[in-house]
Amino acid sequence: MSVTREDVAKIAKLARIAMDEQELDRMVPEFNNILAWVEQLGEVDTAGVEPMTAVIPQALRLRDDVIDADPQTGGGRQDDVLANAPVAEHGFYGVPKVIE
Repeated sequence: MSVTREDVAKIAKLARIAMDEQELDRMVPEFNNILAWVEQLGEVDTAGVEPMTAVIPQALRLRDDVIDADPQTGGGRQDDVLANAPVAEHGFYGVPKVIE
């Protein structure tokens, strides 16, 4: 597959990028080099290779969701916090329904 000058002009127009004649001529080989590289990637044998998001295995490091009951550090004060709420329901702030 090869890109022509008209293709580059159309892509620039669709992307709303102003390009003069010289820039259009300069971009034709750039696009063709990119497409050649993509075609070269298609030739690589990836049979038996599992899809991955990163080269090294990664795992999320999550902490336990524990309620701190110490009032000095902010935990265990649910009643104090909800005392300021206009409406409290089941230990949470009550809010009006916004989606019908």
